[in-house]
Amino acid sequence: MKRSSLQTAALLLVPTLFVACFFMVPLIYAVGLSFGLPNFTAESYHHLVDSPVYRIVYLKTLKVALITTVTCLLLGYPTAYFVSRLHPRARATAVMLIALPFMLSVLVRNYVWMTMLQDTGVINRLLMNLGFTKEPVQLMYNQLGVTIAMVNMLVPYVIFPVLTSLMAIPPNLKVASASLGGNRLSTFLRVTLPLTATGTAAGALLTFIIALGFYITPAMLGGPREMMISSLIAFNVREVLNWPFAFSLATTLLGSTIVLYLAYRAVAPRGVVVKPI
Repeated sequence: MKRSSLQTAALLLVPTLFVACFFMVPLIYAVGLSFGLPNFTAESYHHLVDSPVYRIVYLKTLKVALITTVTCLLLGYPTAYFVSRLHPRARATAVMLIALPFMLSVLVRNYVWMTMLQDTGVINRLLMNLGFTKEPVQLMYNQLGVTIAMVNMLVPYVIFPVLTSLMAIPPNLKVASASLGGNRLSTFLRVTLPLTATGTAAGALLTFIIALGFYITPAMLGGPREMMISSLIAFNVREVLNWPFAFSLATTLLGSTIVLYLAYRAVAPRGVVVKPI
């Protein structure tokens, strides 16, 4: 028993040292720099709280991330439900098509969206040819364009956890629900939806956290008017060389992510009870 414990500890030693050296140490160093080490000061955080500009950017980041997450849920859950009901071969093809965009660079995908959303792009030409508008609609350099592109890139993060939860539901539960007089709607609301709550919440949390730190899409499709926290961090690092303030922004964003994760752990369903029909 003791030998087995020593072997387990030895196996865990290498990944533990790797995480400590390449993740925890840089993270602690970044937090320290946000306080202006070696001269400990909270001036950067005071500047962040006192300036209304940075509060607006922070709130805008939360708003865009929330809208993106909700839209991904509205699109991703029905898609996952549809895929789960396909034949295994068709389901494998659908999963491959959903995962296919991950094989493309994020930069390339943003350039594709720029060509589609610009005034002479495919979407505007289609709208004008169909008679919906006489002039090009402003789809770039605003919050709408940023949200459209972010939803396209993040919706798989909702689809896959929900699909996994749907595939884990025993088929006999739906049969039992039907035998007890439940129609499709009541079966979905009282059986399927509660049993996929954990996967849905995990997908929503993952999407929201990634959306908070998105950089390339807001920078390319949003421009200076739609600056988010990630763009503000890059600006302070590269342009004004204000590293303590940039690290304070990053630490604040990290703190928000940790709070969200702890909130998820507190309210996430650990045991789902299926309500009687």
